[in-house]
Amino acid sequence: MTTTHDEATDPYAESSQTTSGPVYTVTGQDWDSVAGGEEGRAERIVVNMGPQHPSTHGVLRLILEVDGETVTEARCGIGYLHTGIEKNMEFRTWTQGVTFCTRMDYIAPFYNEYVYVAGVEKLLGITDQVPEKAQVMRVLLMELNRVASHLVAIATGGMELGALTVMTCGFRDRELILDVFELITGLRMNHGFIRPGGVAQDLPPGALDKVTETVKLLRKRLPEYAALCNANPIFKGRLQEVGYLDLAGCLSLGITGPALRATGYDWDLRKKQPYCGYEDYDFDVVTWDRPDSYGRFRVRQDEMRQSLRIVEQAAARLAGLDGAPVMIEDKKIAWPAQLAVSADGQGNSLEHIKHIMGESMEALIHHFKLVTEGFRVPAGQAYTSVESPRGELSCHVVSDGGTRPYRAHFRDPSFVNLQGTSVMSEGGMIADVVVAIASIDPVMGGVDR
Repeated sequence: MTTTHDEATDPYAESSQTTSGPVYTVTGQDWDSVAGGEEGRAERIVVNMGPQHPSTHGVLRLILEVDGETVTEARCGIGYLHTGIEKNMEFRTWTQGVTFCTRMDYIAPFYNEYVYVAGVEKLLGITDQVPEKAQVMRVLLMELNRVASHLVAIATGGMELGALTVMTCGFRDRELILDVFELITGLRMNHGFIRPGGVAQDLPPGALDKVTETVKLLRKRLPEYAALCNANPIFKGRLQEVGYLDLAGCLSLGITGPALRATGYDWDLRKKQPYCGYEDYDFDVVTWDRPDSYGRFRVRQDEMRQSLRIVEQAAARLAGLDGAPVMIEDKKIAWPAQLAVSADGQGNSLEHIKHIMGESMEALIHHFKLVTEGFRVPAGQAYTSVESPRGELSCHVVSDGGTRPYRAHFRDPSFVNLQGTSVMSEGGMIADVVVAIASIDPVMGGVDR
């Protein structure tokens, strides 16, 4: 049995949702030749771009209203990567929360970890007690992470434009940094390495040599991106005057990071509101005088060089801190940070297990309570901010005096910066929407959380 409905009897169908109007068969022609005449151009056409991964910089859905090839309205549809991270953190101890928030912006996990841990340390009142070596290690890892993140931005942006050589070079060089992360933390992504009071463990043997070797190789390879892109007329033609958003627009929408600095405004929290000892490092804040997609590309390109300067300074300081502690002395807060890998490359060494389980009953009891129950944080709230690769990343953490966060909420720059999508895209061509999104460099894990 077949049931048919027409427009007159179907209460859920509007004229624009039926086939009663013109039906076009498009096989690659210009839209003007397909639609033809003023009547065809007056039709409102809604196009869904996404949520497939490659062309939308993540699982982002864009709802575009177009007139021919011109975008008249652009809206973002988000939520496809929602993981409930903030809510889940309310049911875990303060230390376990790190393993959740590191997965938000999965391209820059160390920034997620640090901004949360800095808030916890502020509530505990131990910010000044964190060992110097732990703070320097945090800076080194975060700046290497900034380089890796910008390489992904440039690589995926180049892929979306058809510049496949840029894509392969970007991911090739990012692998070098992920190898360093794996050596130091044991993981390539989502590390859970920065913890309240310090870091999970000390640098392994040969880590600084690996960092020095990697920085040297990256300094040699970064000019390749300039040679491929900077003066390339095709590349510049696709990026210049595309996704334009000036300083007034950025300030009104709360947009930060490379998009803001491309307007010429040198807003960088590492300089304006120093944290983690950034005031002791010598580096420049990169700005540009073109608030378009090309300017944002150039800002990221130059920021990678500045980050390598900071990494070199951090490595030099770590060389003089051999054997220094990497976790706060207060054993009521500090998770064990003197762990050693066993002979098979997995788990803790027999010496460490012997100390906890065989030599000290007090150590065993304390270790059990610290890991299972966690430490208590005085009631209150704290707000901390860092300069992540995508802009200002902040954390508002609230404690009710218990062993778990009462609330942890993050201001993720990808979420805020996506507000610029419509301003950057409307009035431009459909093909330029992808360029504008790539220049924002959103990570949807941070948007949806």
